Amino acid sequence: MGVKGKLIASLEVKSGGHSVQDIFHVNTLHIPSISPSKINHFEIHEDGKEKIVKEVIEAFDHQKKSITWKVIEGDLLELYNYFTIITSSEDQWTTWTLVYEKKTEDTPEPLDFLGVVLDLTKDIDIIVIKF
Repeated sequence: MGVKGKLIASLEVKSGGHSVQDIFHVNTLHIPSISPSKINHFEIHEDGKEKIVKEVIEAFDHQKKSITWKVIEGDLLELYNYFTIITSSEDQWTTWTLVYEKKTEDTPEPLDFLGVVLDLTKDIDIIVIKF
């Protein structure tokens, strides 16, 4: 058994959390054009999405404006036994939660990955505000 962890970060978004949520739920194919320095390729597959990791949507709650993805393949699973990503939106806030189990105690916390999703959220917010 590895060491279990959870990281949570909330970010205030000027466009409203619902706008960011809409990008992740309805307009995911636009993410590479919104944030090309962080996501250079994004494909939707019948069984998930592929970028650095392959993930599937485990749950979507329209009422709570929440999406849960389970990582099923890729670089993250070289370091972690499991990795789950949850995003939720409320009013002017978008919250990211990463739930994972490290393969070893020496495995670093996934702070770099958290930084990428926060930067991606900022990029989406800027684009949504412009339109």
